[in-house]
Amino acid sequence: MTDANTAASRDHPDRDSALDRSRRLMKVAEGAARAAGAPLFAAFRLEVAVDYKRDLHDVVTIHDRQAEALIRDYIFTHEPNSAMLGEEGGQVGDGEIQWYVDPIDGTANFARGLAFWCISIAAVEDGAVMAGVVYDPVADLLFSADIARSYLNGEVIASRAVADEARATLITGYPVSRDFRLDGRVVALARFGDLVETFSTVRRPGSAALSIAHVAAGFVDAAAGFGVNAWDVAAATLILKNAGGRYQPLSLGKVPEGAADYLCPGYLAYGRGGDYPTLNRVAAAISAGRIAQAPAP
Repeated sequence: MTDANTAASRDHPDRDSALDRSRRLMKVAEGAARAAGAPLFAAFRLEVAVDYKRDLHDVVTIHDRQAEALIRDYIFTHEPNSAMLGEEGGQVGDGEIQWYVDPIDGTANFARGLAFWCISIAAVEDGAVMAGVVYDPVADLLFSADIARSYLNGEVIASRAVADEARATLITGYPVSRDFRLDGRVVALARFGDLVETFSTVRRPGSAALSIAHVAAGFVDAAAGFGVNAWDVAAATLILKNAGGRYQPLSLGKVPEGAADYLCPGYLAYGRGGDYPTLNRVAAAISAGRIAQAPAP
């Protein structure tokens, strides 16, 4: 450590302590993701029994449940002062470090053999995301972040995006059937049409966490979603921000304005240098409509 860094450490001991803790939590999340990733990859493209939750668009498999249990056990073994909210098992534990876990973000893809799914794990302390991991076992891409930097397979990454939306690539899940019910089918399809006509490329691969991680790595320019949960995006928000990208949360009338980014059900994710008027306009219209439909407090 240089003299300057030593002096900085003396001046900011709490920051150094927080960074050390953040890095330790990141390593726990990385270990849990890799531990769960191995059996998931082994099961991928084998015959998978599929169940459904809310409707036929909401898929779950036994592998989601097994992976979540494995991740929970790993985390609680390596960080006993934990609580965890998982997509499948709900809230467990009463520790001070709150984990948000999606064992398979993109279950429908996993179940059908489409190679765009991931494991998402985030550690939150006092309302702030302290560490995040998004792991793609098929491509063996481990996106991770502490409170200082973001990494891909251990190497620091920096987000980037083209400036012109006509040359940009956008990932979005909008619209799905739920959006037809909320926004109207004709309106939703017209908004999607605006995006298709404006952007060079629009893709709908089906995993919010992995989509945002791809923006963080500079693989794509932007991503947008209008029906996500904390376990989908908490890890990816930190990965994107610390890579130099921009995460814009959207409350959509479901959470109070000013709620933590990862608690908001909508988002825009921009790579560094990206800011696209058409996407901003479409997102603003969706957001205004959802807020208008929200029940009065």
